[in-house]
Amino acid sequence: MTIFQRIKNVFTGLVTLGLGILFIMERDNEAYVLIIIALSLGLAVRAVRDIIYYFTMARHMIGGKMILFQGVILLDFALLTASLSDVSKVYILLYLIAIHAFSGMVEILRAMEAKRTVEGPWKIKFSHGIINLLLALACLLFIKNIIAALIIYGIGLVYSGIMRIISAMRRTTFILIG
Repeated sequence: MTIFQRIKNVFTGLVTLGLGILFIMERDNEAYVLIIIALSLGLAVRAVRDIIYYFTMARHMIGGKMILFQGVILLDFALLTASLSDVSKVYILLYLIAIHAFSGMVEILRAMEAKRTVEGPWKIKFSHGIINLLLALACLLFIKNIIAALIIYGIGLVYSGIMRIISAMRRTTFILIG
């Protein structure tokens, strides 16, 4: 990881940490709009980044079209998320539960693959996946209470921000093929 990537990851982690603390401190019943804005902006930024990456570099790579498809699907999810402002709060929480559950399962599967193939930080990925699944379960338990769900989402953001900062500070290994 280059110095610029480390600085970018620390900055992203700090912004995520700040948003998480903002969501934890917010006690407004209409604060779910903040969740919608944060989710849609995050998904849109990631989608635009993937699409730009495809057109600048990934179209020349094997499997590069998957990055384009991922960007387009993320852009669709960002637009869907942005359109959920008029929908009942329960549907937004179900959407949030689905995101956390899917993210947790993907992270656990990636950790298991990393454990099988490479000696690396699979324990951190595994714990991140477990935390995401626990957050999805907690959102499911408190589905009727929007403020509790907002606090749970904030805790998830704080955890993700801390993990991003830790992974940016961690020493990386270089493999030299000679």
